[in-house]
Amino acid sequence: MHIDLSNQTAIVTGAAHGFGRAICQILASHGARVWALDIVEQELAETARLCVAEGGWCEARVLDITRPQAVQALVAEIGAADTPVAILVNNAGGVLGQVGQPLEAVTPDQWNAIFAVNVSGAFYLCQAVAPGMKAAKRGRIINIASGAGLTITLTGIQAYAASKAGLVSLTRQLGHELGEWGITVNCIAPGFVRSNPNTERQWNAMGEAGQTALLKNIALKRLGTPQDIANGVLFFASEQAGWISGQTISIDGGK
Repeated sequence: MHIDLSNQTAIVTGAAHGFGRAICQILASHGARVWALDIVEQELAETARLCVAEGGWCEARVLDITRPQAVQALVAEIGAADTPVAILVNNAGGVLGQVGQPLEAVTPDQWNAIFAVNVSGAFYLCQAVAPGMKAAKRGRIINIASGAGLTITLTGIQAYAASKAGLVSLTRQLGHELGEWGITVNCIAPGFVRSNPNTERQWNAMGEAGQTALLKNIALKRLGTPQDIANGVLFFASEQAGWISGQTISIDGGK
């Protein structure tokens, strides 16, 4: 299957490492002009360097996606300096260093912080790119949720599970709302992948018995990689996925 994203402007959030870096690399390698966004400046610069070293185009920008005015300003800047955004990958999110604790111990700030980065940030980006996509009568929005949005979460963090479920629901809603302009909105729910410091801590905390149990429950009996998630994004961004919208696909090795 030949996929050509030449001259298509793409935004990838959470691009400093893990899924985000792999997504930037695969989109750039297929011709997209990638704007890599994150709050972690040093690792973000490395993502851009890798994309360019492999022959792609990538511009790195530091952005806090929980600040709607900053999101609007950067998307406007991208549209003025480049072409209107054709592909948006909402990958930023996570547990923000939090750990599982009893329901009654969770503070409002802890709850709201996770929702801000996992749901609100994605919503602000969708808001910002929608006018340009509507004008072009084409667009691809790909949200990166989690298997935790479809079932319970291994983290034990209530806000993480609820926020990722919210992102799945937002995908369905926006797919319905934006479809008449030729804009598709889809979602990927990754299984457990060792892709960043938080997942490494989770993996180590499981111990040998927990790791064995996790692998036993995966049909393919192995963990996936960031590249597996990036492959799914590439498909959703392609012309071949032009009649798929509002859908969530689990990329988890089979459960």
